[in-house]
Amino acid sequence: MPYPQSSERDQRRIIQSIRELWEGRSNAGGQFTCALNAASTVVDAANCSPASRVFVSPRHANAAAEIGAGTGYVSAVAKGQFTFTHANSSTANRLFDFEIRG
Repeated sequence: MPYPQSSERDQRRIIQSIRELWEGRSNAGGQFTCALNAASTVVDAANCSPASRVFVSPRHANAAAEIGAGTGYVSAVAKGQFTFTHANSSTANRLFDFEIRG
């Protein structure tokens, strides 16, 4: 999604950015995979701030099992990153999507 600067004067770029937000696009999301043999994963997320809310969604059965077992959750949110706590496991394919709001 184009990100217009505060000095942007091109009305078409400003309108395009607003239109893309209206259609549900934003730069406030991404993917991460749980670190192997670790109890948490720190995810870099430029749009994150301490007041943000982070929503995760599993993209693989192993990731869904992490949520279903109650071991996967967002445990900390900070400027530019969040921490996802999970089982200390060698299980691969624990892939999640995330979205940040606020």
